[in-house]
Amino acid sequence: MALSDLEQLCSHINEKIGNIKKTLSLRNCGQEPTLKTILNKIGDEIIVVNELLNKLELEIEYQEQTNSSLQELCESLEEDYKDVEHLKENIPPHLPQVTVTQNVVNGSDLDPEEPAKVEESAPPKKPPKEQRNIKEMLFITSDEFNGIPAYMKSRLTYCQINDVIKEINKAVVGKYKILHQPKKSMNSVARNLYHRFIDEETKETKGHYFIVEADIKEFTALKVDKRFHVILNILRHCRRLSEVRGGGLTRYVIT
Repeated sequence: MALSDLEQLCSHINEKIGNIKKTLSLRNCGQEPTLKTILNKIGDEIIVVNELLNKLELEIEYQEQTNSSLQELCESLEEDYKDVEHLKENIPPHLPQVTVTQNVVNGSDLDPEEPAKVEESAPPKKPPKEQRNIKEMLFITSDEFNGIPAYMKSRLTYCQINDVIKEINKAVVGKYKILHQPKKSMNSVARNLYHRFIDEETKETKGHYFIVEADIKEFTALKVDKRFHVILNILRHCRRLSEVRGGGLTRYVIT
C-alpha cells in the first residue's frame, strides 16, 4: 500500500472516530438538567419553523394557481382583442352609415351659423325583434373575497371562484336561450330540454332566473362535486344566489 493511500485511510478513520465522539457528547448533553431545557426550546423552535415552512408551501401553491389563472385570463383577453379587430375590419356593408358632406370635410368652407348636413340612411324595413336580456351572476370582487371566512373558502382562490361563476353564467344563458326560442324552430333535443325547464319551475322561481345541477352538466364541463358545492356555499354567502328546494330538486336562483 502506498504511503498516500495509508494517510487517506488514517484520516478517514480519525474522521469517523471524531463523529462518534461528537454523537456521544451530544447524547450525554441531553441528560444534563441545564442543557435539557435548552434542547427542549430548540425542539419547540424546530416545530415553529416546520409550521412556517408548511404555510410557505401553501402560499407558493396559491401563487402558482393565481399565476396560472392570470395567464388563462391574458390568453382570453388576447382572443377577445383579435375578435374585436376582426369585427372592426369586417363591418357588414348593410349597416347604416353616416356620410358627412363635403362642406364638413373642408372646414374653411363651413358656415358656423349653419349646422353640418348629414346624409341619413334609409330606415330598415322591419324593426329588429326585441331581445330579452338574460340575467347573469356578477363576479366576486376582491373586497368580497377578502371578507369570506377562511374556513369557508379554504384553499380556493379568487380566480377559481370567478371561473365557476363564468361557467354558471354559461349554463344560465344556454338554458334561457332555449326558453326564449320559438317552439317552431326547436329540434327534438331543445324541445325535450324546454319541457324539463318548464316542469322544474315553481311559484317561488316565477319571474326569476335559476338553474339546477342537470343544467350545469348539460351546458358546462364543471364537475358537480364537493368542491363545486363549497363554491355554491360561498356564492350564497356573497348573495349571488339563493336556493329553492322542492320535489327532490334544488334550484339555484340568481339574485
